[in-house]
Amino acid sequence: MSHATDLHMPALRIGTFELRSRLILGTGRYHSFGEMQESHMAAEADCVTVAVRREKLHDSQGNNILDFLDLDRLTLLPNTAGCYEAKSAVRVAKMGREILTGLDNPGADWVKLEVLGDSRTLLPDPIETLKATEELVKEGFQVLCYTNDDPVIAMKLKQAGAVAVMPGGSPIGSGRGIANPHNLLIILEQLKADDPDFPVIVDAGVGTPSDVVIALELGADAVLLNTAVARAKNPVNMAVAMKFAAQAGYLGRQSGRIGAAAYGSASSPEYGMISETPTSKRLKSTS
Repeated sequence: MSHATDLHMPALRIGTFELRSRLILGTGRYHSFGEMQESHMAAEADCVTVAVRREKLHDSQGNNILDFLDLDRLTLLPNTAGCYEAKSAVRVAKMGREILTGLDNPGADWVKLEVLGDSRTLLPDPIETLKATEELVKEGFQVLCYTNDDPVIAMKLKQAGAVAVMPGGSPIGSGRGIANPHNLLIILEQLKADDPDFPVIVDAGVGTPSDVVIALELGADAVLLNTAVARAKNPVNMAVAMKFAAQAGYLGRQSGRIGAAAYGSASSPEYGMISETPTSKRLKSTS
């Protein structure tokens, strides 16, 4: 299978990291570690996120998740899922850094920050997220911030030193897709106004490949998803579909779509058209 770079897709730069793929996958909710591994390979992902606090290192058969992650190929992105206040998120981020430093994985230098507001909606707490971002930046982390689709808080997170802002398309695991494309467009416009290369990554709520296409066509730089693949009836096939969706959405955006019109426009030119001959008129009149 060809890589994204074969399709003229430039690497995505996030802080000091570069990713070939515009699709970042998770490691949770799969039926088995083997299924997770196959899905990662099928998607040709080169970055996967791991929940430091929630992730079970061993399954019921005693298998270690690390044995199913190709650490020579994958950059791990530790995340602070399950945290509800800045203090605990900072602590978990430091735990992730220690773990990945021990594995000699470059992902030790960054963190996907999640600080949730409540366990029912799983929406982020903007105040605690901003506090945690400021603290982690001081601690030398490259912070990728999961946030809601509020343009104001998105800008504050960038100003606090985040290397990427990750607005949710809709609530985590909901599969509802991009619920508010207008807000996402505002976030993209404002965060990229003085830095077109600043990464904005849609995170959470993706349910179908078309959701990935929409996010990237709107201008997002990448999509992070987990449940849409892990809980699909055929996760490996869905991973392939998400890979192609990311490529289609990105290349479609870069190619420049045609303008929308109220009426149809013939794709064939009108000049040089074959005119109706007297013979054809006679045939028509006698038919």
